[in-house]
Amino acid sequence: MKMKLYNISIQSIRRRKSRTAFLIIGLLIAIASFVTLFIVSENVNKSIAESLDEFGANMIITPKSDGLNLNYGGVSIVGLTVENGSLKESDIVKIKSIKNKENLSIIAPKLFNKVTVKPENSSFEKNVIAAGVNFRDEIRLKKWWKVSGKFPEKSNEILVGNDIAKKLNVSLNQKISLNKKEFIATGILHETGSQDDGLIFIDLKTAQDLFNKKDELSLIEIAARCYDCPIQEIVRQTSAKLPDAKVTAIKQTIESKMAAIHSFEHFSFGISTVILVISLLVVFTNVNASVNERTKEIGIFMAVGFRKSHIIQVILLEVLISSIVAGLSGFFIGVGAAKIITPVLSMNAESNINYNYSLLFISVGMAILAGMLASIFPALRAARLDPTVAFRSL
Repeated sequence: MKMKLYNISIQSIRRRKSRTAFLIIGLLIAIASFVTLFIVSENVNKSIAESLDEFGANMIITPKSDGLNLNYGGVSIVGLTVENGSLKESDIVKIKSIKNKENLSIIAPKLFNKVTVKPENSSFEKNVIAAGVNFRDEIRLKKWWKVSGKFPEKSNEILVGNDIAKKLNVSLNQKISLNKKEFIATGILHETGSQDDGLIFIDLKTAQDLFNKKDELSLIEIAARCYDCPIQEIVRQTSAKLPDAKVTAIKQTIESKMAAIHSFEHFSFGISTVILVISLLVVFTNVNASVNERTKEIGIFMAVGFRKSHIIQVILLEVLISSIVAGLSGFFIGVGAAKIITPVLSMNAESNINYNYSLLFISVGMAILAGMLASIFPALRAARLDPTVAFRSL
């Protein structure tokens, strides 16, 4: 009987090609949309996360000590003093040895110290805070920085914050004395609205020599990729490597990044749900109409001794076969669409999409589940058809 039921379902699909095609297309659109949005969402979110993780620090490491508090990057840094520091350059090597070291995108060490500034041809002196930095890492970390002139490239070149430049009337390429050592202001930072406007930036090694603080650091800023690894886990691993330091995750920055990342996920989920519901209605309408058209056929089945369960199986087998075809086709169409859409949304023409082939089985499973759910009621209605009505149509 099973073989006969299978043959009946196959023959019915062949006879009703247009209605079967309509059923398959309804499910196919839902599955293709789901696959496309899932792959695009996953890859675009990863691309956004990687970009955001390199746009400013999301971790700050400071010494554990009592001293002057400095608000840097929206974080109150306890224990930072311009007179003493307990972080060393060797700590950077330790940071790079954590388990999730691959998640560390940028490590930007800094040394802060009070310095006496005296511009050339000026009798005016002022005490300000100088920041020793690795300009290469600092520029990568602060992509929003814009300067008049150019970023320092040599050890005797400095970058002057916007507020300092205004107060001291500093001009480009002007010679400036820092603790009686001559430097050249090759760049003036455009206004950032942050603490950077009130700082003078110099080369880290030069700062360590100038302040007689060889290998010392005041703090270390880190931009960590937190898309596939919780930032708190990276904080824990780093704290274990640096027990004498305070490792702080910048909560506001992380929450903003995660909100941006998850917003597209929620959008994709919403669209997929709407399309799936519409597809369920399409399948339900299609199968229900098919039952109405097959009253005569159902009457013949009953006349030759088919049970209600047999009629249900015939209808559900037809939907099952159509669902499998829709699931397979929808997956490959969805992957193809994702390959076109992802580079556009990520604004990277060379981006490669990543997906797991387990999604193929999920797609087929979803198509089958959706098809069965939408067909159960019409199938039961067909099985409960009044035999007298069915026989009357013969």
